[in-house]
Amino acid sequence: MFVLFNQAEQRIPIKVWLPGKEHLEEECLRQALNLANLPFAFKHIALMPDTHAGYGMPIGGVLAAQDVIVPNAVGVDIGCGMVFAHTNVPAQLLREVNTPSGNLAQYLVGQIMREVPQGFDHHKQPQKSSWLDDYPVERLYRYGDGQLPKKAEAYLQLGTLGGGNHFIELQEDEEGLLGLMVHTGSRNFGYKVANYFNRLAKDLNRRQGSKVPPHFDLAYLPADSEEGRGYIGWMTFALEFARQNRQRIMQRVQQIVADGLRRYAGVKDIRFTKEVNAHHNYAARETHFGKKVWVHRKGAISARLGEPGIIPGAMGSFSFIVEGLGNPEAFHSASHGAGRVMGRKEAVRQFSVEEVLADFARKDMVLGKRRRGDTAEEYYKAYKDIDDVMAQQRDLVKPVLRLKTVAVVKG
Repeated sequence: MFVLFNQAEQRIPIKVWLPGKEHLEEECLRQALNLANLPFAFKHIALMPDTHAGYGMPIGGVLAAQDVIVPNAVGVDIGCGMVFAHTNVPAQLLREVNTPSGNLAQYLVGQIMREVPQGFDHHKQPQKSSWLDDYPVERLYRYGDGQLPKKAEAYLQLGTLGGGNHFIELQEDEEGLLGLMVHTGSRNFGYKVANYFNRLAKDLNRRQGSKVPPHFDLAYLPADSEEGRGYIGWMTFALEFARQNRQRIMQRVQQIVADGLRRYAGVKDIRFTKEVNAHHNYAARETHFGKKVWVHRKGAISARLGEPGIIPGAMGSFSFIVEGLGNPEAFHSASHGAGRVMGRKEAVRQFSVEEVLADFARKDMVLGKRRRGDTAEEYYKAYKDIDDVMAQQRDLVKPVLRLKTVAVVKG
């Protein structure tokens, strides 16, 4: 970790979990400096080792704010995160057992793709959910406004994967056991909430003569204002929706995997353990350095002492289940993944679909994806080396499981 603090240019320091300034891209550094000059930013800014430029705030960034909340410091995919489950089943069965649809891994990928909507798809019929039935969405700030989502939309999107870097993976740990991992968030529901309140914050800041320059793209809402409480209410709902969404997908994947193992491999004793379900795009009221602040984690996980977490690598790379070390200098946070080294469009320009598929074949991995044209967006070469990222945050988390990809479904 190193510290950037030029008092002529910054209000507060920036602490970066990387070897040196040369490892920060120019745009990421510019955005971090903007954060460090916010009048409400508390103590210092923390950048995780997977940090890279985002919209307004770097991905892999942590901002502690006094008395305000910043919609763009949470991002458009409110509640995006991971869920993981470990099993007692040898992962090698997925490669060795044959089915009428190829080996067991290929069969399971096909079943998952049929039963879990991906990309822009959603369920054609509302999904049953007692949680949604009971949640008082109608009481939220300006519910019914044409720009905010309706509860009915959530029933259709619950249990859907989405696209981009979201995935469902079947994995193998270092002892050869199978693990299941899902990465997704609040879908279009959270996207609408984020954009609505970011526009509201921009308008409010303009009318009130905010000292935050508009080009920072970090408009804020006083946490105790009607608008601020409104965002917090909608964000809280989107966070729980994202958690429920991941859990619904995981339950379906567990059922598909268990049915496939029983039917084709004759495995009857299938146990799912070590389940973790955690966000990496959110804001929470927490106490740090003796003060209650709104901690914004945009592409960062909470890593309190002993807290379980998930840090995935790039597609076809390694992922980690970790335990937090509760480092106060990082506001008890850690990275949320490997971190991009190039944008999606640049990855498609540099790497062909054929190169990515050849890499999958060499590694004996199965890829499930309907649209192959953008496959290179998530190629491992478009990301930082996950082992390097983990080495840079040895004081933030302790690895518990190291997992490699056996098969992946991408939106």
